[in-house]
Amino acid sequence: MSDPSVVRSNRKPLIVAGIVLGLGQAGFFDGIVIHQLLQWHHMFTNVKTDRTVAGLELNTLGDGLFHLFDYVLTLTGIGLLWRASQREDVSQSTSVFVGSLLMGAGLFDFFEGLIDHQLLGIHHVKPGPNEFAWDMGFLALGLGLFVSGWAIAQMSTPTTLATEAQSKPN
Repeated sequence: MSDPSVVRSNRKPLIVAGIVLGLGQAGFFDGIVIHQLLQWHHMFTNVKTDRTVAGLELNTLGDGLFHLFDYVLTLTGIGLLWRASQREDVSQSTSVFVGSLLMGAGLFDFFEGLIDHQLLGIHHVKPGPNEFAWDMGFLALGLGLFVSGWAIAQMSTPTTLATEAQSKPN
């Protein structure tokens, strides 16, 4: 039974859980939608073409490893969320959680785009005409998601969290 005098104002564990879950879910979205459904690229499209059997095998392996990484991130995020939910001092704020998910998704898009598309060049969002514009759009999407998530998470201040916690019946 929770103590009504405990103020749930600690946002950090919920933010960390949301960011890690957002990273994993954005990776799944990228892999499922862009790699598999739209088939714009695979993990190593610029390393070895996916137009040969050997190339498709390498790219399928790369996509599988990428999805395994997303799965581990998602499981880790679920574990962090579970632990945060068990703590009396952690806020149960929807805006903090949703904002954190968006921040994680934005971080995924930005850093995956910066590292894989620009620095390593192992693939691009949509190879061919306007390739650089697609890559820059992906980076901009990542920044936009992160800033939007941060703004949403800020909607719930420690003062409103304390008020919400005190007004909830036990």
